[in-house]
Amino acid sequence: MKKLDLGLIGNSRTSALIDRQARIVWWCYPHFDSNPLCCSLLRPEPIDAAPETFGFTDILFPDSHTVRQVYQRNSAILQTRMEDSTGNLIDIIDFAPRFYRHGRMFAPAMLVRIIKRVSGRPRIGVRMRPALNYGADRAAVRCGAHHTTYYGGAQSMRVTTDAAVTALTEEKLFFLHDSVTLLMGPDETVDGTPSEIGRSFYESTMAYWQRWVRNLAIPFEWQDVVIRAAITLKLNAFDDTGAIVAAVTTSIPESANSGRNWDYRYCWLRDAYFVVNALNQLGVTATMQRYLEYILNLIADSRDMPLQPVYGIRRETHLDETLAENLPGYLAMGPVRVGNQAWRQVQNDVFGAAILASTHAFFDSRLERPAGRQMFADLERLGQQAIRVYQQVDAGIWELRGSQRIHTFSSLMCWAACDRLAAIATRLNLKQRALYWSKEAATIRKVIMEHAWNSQLGSFVSTFDGDRLDASLLLMSELQFVEPDDPRFIGTLRAVEKHLQRGDFLLRYDEEDDFGRPDSAFIVCTFWWILALANTGEKARARKLFENILRCRNHLGLLSEDVSIDGSELWGNFPQTYSMVGLIQCATRLSIPWEKAY
Repeated sequence: MKKLDLGLIGNSRTSALIDRQARIVWWCYPHFDSNPLCCSLLRPEPIDAAPETFGFTDILFPDSHTVRQVYQRNSAILQTRMEDSTGNLIDIIDFAPRFYRHGRMFAPAMLVRIIKRVSGRPRIGVRMRPALNYGADRAAVRCGAHHTTYYGGAQSMRVTTDAAVTALTEEKLFFLHDSVTLLMGPDETVDGTPSEIGRSFYESTMAYWQRWVRNLAIPFEWQDVVIRAAITLKLNAFDDTGAIVAAVTTSIPESANSGRNWDYRYCWLRDAYFVVNALNQLGVTATMQRYLEYILNLIADSRDMPLQPVYGIRRETHLDETLAENLPGYLAMGPVRVGNQAWRQVQNDVFGAAILASTHAFFDSRLERPAGRQMFADLERLGQQAIRVYQQVDAGIWELRGSQRIHTFSSLMCWAACDRLAAIATRLNLKQRALYWSKEAATIRKVIMEHAWNSQLGSFVSTFDGDRLDASLLLMSELQFVEPDDPRFIGTLRAVEKHLQRGDFLLRYDEEDDFGRPDSAFIVCTFWWILALANTGEKARARKLFENILRCRNHLGLLSEDVSIDGSELWGNFPQTYSMVGLIQCATRLSIPWEKAY
């Protein structure tokens, strides 16, 4: 069993992780970046060991085991079926409401849990033990006639239920005759009985997701893989502003005891570009439109200041790191970080990431508000910054904290910024601007060819005039800098394999960094490898590697950031948008066409 056998539920406003025993082990409330009410994912003591433990909510079902845990078809609704030692069965249905009501999207910061008797005479209990201040304190409780409220400081969460209130406060077992509904969310009175509201929210949420999935343009092969990845990406997009978080967790280490523990509950412009690009391939335009609004607001916020690589989900600029001292960490492998110092770093690829994500808006006629000359003028400001920095040192795509070099990928993305601006100008019939940006792109391209090509290795290299390689070089073809059949790209592919391949996976790089030498595979790099193989005509090999990485997913089809070299263990923050993007890209690229399928 993979230790990250967790399911994600959410509604693009709040999200939670649920383990195979139906425990809610991670729930940042009310939003992605909020203080976690449920934080036992990062508190490794056995939940059943002591009554004073807290930071979770679960169902007591003595002598039971999980029969099966699945997402209900084409939805973000999780179902856990459990059976006790005498054959009594229950289903636990978990979801966050999301549907249209009164012409608007209704997606409150709420989780709904419905416990249903399937057969027999089950006897269950309910445990609600929210935490405060990143595990430092247990929430206080006050009771009403049909609800309990858990509170402390600025946080307050109400559980409205048709179970006895004492069942929650005293955690005593009771017979489940039909069903029990828990509405966990804002400290407000609900309009109706919990069972009626739960059933209505369930039906409407199911209808929303199934309608959303029906509109996806999916490949013929690996349809379930792509659907699950697309839903997961949608759950990581914050409706309120359009920001897309890299993952919903913090501080799950990249490998055992590595110290590579980071908070990923923020929006990296680079990651978000890949998400938007993947969803656009599937025909999901609304998420792209909202993210473009987020980008344009960031540009307006920054005026002529350089873009940061990462921002908060509400466009916060300062994401200072602190340590959550009361959480030992995932499997007791701390530290647990809150915030991310990457906001202070210089990462020169961000200008290209912002422009690449925005380019779709000028060419996609399906958009409600197609981009025009005003947006182009905003993007030109980013292009001018790309021109200024493409030969300057930075932390690079891998966010190295202890060294500064001129990274090929950063320069490549600066080239892409100018190249796409030329394409946009041509689209807008701005001939002089198109000529200007074409010339700038050509200049940057010439410099990259001179300084990033190592003739002794027969390969492009990760830094100017260097001799090391990293997996981002495999994106040179994806970004259209070189053709896939260019001998220089073929040479780079072979050199990357020689230096970075470990079994069926690819390291991001193989050199000492601030924390030593990486000893796990960054999953998205293996996807980039698969795409490069497919582009260069090695499709059979690419398919074999893709099928292998599919086996690394957990039982619900989700991937984290990293995987052990033998493929047996998922590591890193979860679920990782980068990794889910790779599933979509590779399935789309490798699938046989629909017209040849039957």
